[in-house]
Amino acid sequence: MAFVDPVLFRELPVIQKIIADEIWLEGERRGRPVPVDDPVVREQVCTIILRIGAELRTALTAPEDGDAVR
Repeated sequence: MAFVDPVLFRELPVIQKIIADEIWLEGERRGRPVPVDDPVVREQVCTIILRIGAELRTALTAPEDGDAVR
């Protein structure tokens, strides 16, 4: 049975937002819509995820104020 990392589900909305932003930005650069699987978009999304991935995971796994054990 495959194990699914629960943090991944919290990261997905952030990753989807990054993808949407990069699609929009590249479309603005070119002056026309670009597909989701565009190589430039894919490369840029990967670069961003590699740059912020550790910080994103840390932020999403940190206990919230109400979750702290006292």
